[in-house]
Amino acid sequence: MAGYLNLLLRLAIWFLLTADLSWANILIGVTVAILLPRGASNPGRLKDWLQTLGEVVVAIPQAYAEAFEIMLRPHRYEVVTVDRAKPRRSPSLIFLDIFLITFTPKTIVQHYREQGWYEVHRIQRRPNP
Repeated sequence: MAGYLNLLLRLAIWFLLTADLSWANILIGVTVAILLPRGASNPGRLKDWLQTLGEVVVAIPQAYAEAFEIMLRPHRYEVVTVDRAKPRRSPSLIFLDIFLITFTPKTIVQHYREQGWYEVHRIQRRPNP
């Protein structure tokens, strides 16, 4: 099951990059997704995949809300935090975690540490006390 989710993730990234849903592009995307090498690592548990995909669905309206908030009330302060990654994450799930963090306009992952930490740059309205 995780293999299919990995294939869908690759296709989703392909369609986001190309922004083209023509039959030719779908065929090229499927071909590329199948031919890309697969890692020999743990594909991750189905529960983790479903939970992360649910977080992606929630992140879409959150991203729009944050974008409007930034336009209406500018954020002038920046902070870099170090956030712990969830335990036992496959490389694909780590990629999705980084995508989720970076998808919202107020945050971006600057670096992933192999020990399981993300360095996250955030913008804020006011500095934290």
